[in-house]
Amino acid sequence: MANITYKQVNDYMIPNLKLPPEESAVRLGKWGMLYKDYLQKHTPALFATLLGQGKLYQHCAKVEEQANDMFDTLIEQLKKTEGITEKLKGHNQWEWIQRMENIQARVNSIVYQEIISI
Repeated sequence: MANITYKQVNDYMIPNLKLPPEESAVRLGKWGMLYKDYLQKHTPALFATLLGQGKLYQHCAKVEEQANDMFDTLIEQLKKTEGITEKLKGHNQWEWIQRMENIQARVNSIVYQEIISI
């Protein structure tokens, strides 16, 4: 086991811990951060295990990739089934915006339920 060094902050000795290089290079987006927060609040044992193993951010990044793929796929499918086209965008921008925002809200909810809140 590696030697752990400490620094003193007031009356406390705080360990000098660093993330592994592969873990510190990961940058999470919207879905990855939502998933990390979900794990921390609802599955603290899994959160602590992944954090202790230095794999939390890598795991969240994989979930984020899945969520982004699902989000993009569902947006395109719903646009197609509901007839939201570039022609509509050129003809009536406000209707296009409203319908796209409606689709995005529904897809956000679906992705959160299916991927984030496992």
